[in-house]
Amino acid sequence: MATALIIGAGGVGRVVAHKCVMNNHVFDRIILASRSIGRCEEIKSELPSGAIEITTVDADNTDEVIALIKQYNPSILINVALPYQDLTIMDACIATKTPYLDTANYEHPDTAKFEYKEQWAKDSAFKEAGIMGLLGSGFDPGATNMFCAYAQKHYFDEIHTIDILDCNAGDHGYAFATNFNPEINLREVSAKGRYWENGKWIETEPMKIMQVWDYPEVGPKDSYLLYHEEMESLVKHIKGLKRIRFFMTFGQSYLTHMKCLENVGMLGIKEVEHKGMKIIPMEFLKTLLPDPASLGPRTKGKTNIGIVAEGLKEGKKRKVYIYQVKDHEECYAEVKSQGVSYTTGVPAVISAKLMVQGIWSGQGVFNMEQLDPDPFMEEMNTQGLPWKIIEMEC
Repeated sequence: MATALIIGAGGVGRVVAHKCVMNNHVFDRIILASRSIGRCEEIKSELPSGAIEITTVDADNTDEVIALIKQYNPSILINVALPYQDLTIMDACIATKTPYLDTANYEHPDTAKFEYKEQWAKDSAFKEAGIMGLLGSGFDPGATNMFCAYAQKHYFDEIHTIDILDCNAGDHGYAFATNFNPEINLREVSAKGRYWENGKWIETEPMKIMQVWDYPEVGPKDSYLLYHEEMESLVKHIKGLKRIRFFMTFGQSYLTHMKCLENVGMLGIKEVEHKGMKIIPMEFLKTLLPDPASLGPRTKGKTNIGIVAEGLKEGKKRKVYIYQVKDHEECYAEVKSQGVSYTTGVPAVISAKLMVQGIWSGQGVFNMEQLDPDPFMEEMNTQGLPWKIIEMEC
């Protein structure tokens, strides 16, 4: 039996708390910590009496996180706080020799850029502490990395191309809202696109490359090329890879709103002066937009996230499509959350379960595709994320 310490009580934190309780045969003690005790209390009220304990922590402060860890002595720390806080929480885990897991890579609060470099640099410290750190165990990154590893293990001798395809066909009824933290979401989609081909990164203007993909159970959707963090690790670990790209769907209303906001400076992350006060436009915009955690009861439709891999098996060309479809309303009925949070939170719980059970083990910092995909893929089918695989024409 294990103690899980969850830091972060947003939409994903809600899913992780609910799913840990559903796996209480593994996690017999569950602690939820956040800067906001109100958010923790709300999640606690949704669960059976005594199912979780709640407390507060400032995840920007390593000493506070260390004190929290020492208070509860968890078997694993599940970080679903902001990506800005990854490094401080990792440092606390190193100091206390506590296994660590997150769902998104580090982002500097003052720079619209995200990369694994600073987290990978902690590999030696994790090894010296004798603990495992697992990066990017959401859906993308996370389950998509596992899809790639599963394809590599069972379907290919070498994979030449991968397209990661992320479709959210949900409708929340608002003119404009984001399905996860607005700062992270809007920084991600307004940045320049980037993909890897023939050993180098190629940069594009935001939303310049578009393809229409026919998503099973959803239908054809405009899908735009973005940079996404899982590509950075997959180019290191997938054998024979010549190209990898990431595409995400956006409706025209979303794109129009985002472009207008960008044009008037509302996506800025530098301080500006307003009536004698210093404000950051993006942070102000966040206060105006609906809280992503509030979208669950009003979101309808489905998500479809997967990968298309093409390569060689025994000298012959092969192409497979591995994907997962989830219904937003089913997610809300189960864990009081919409599908984007659900598909991020469930993989985190699966990975935490595999780590505390010793099915996945090691010392140092790992990305998902470095681990055996089979137990993870099996758990997806039983934990609410059943997946499908299709052989395609090359």
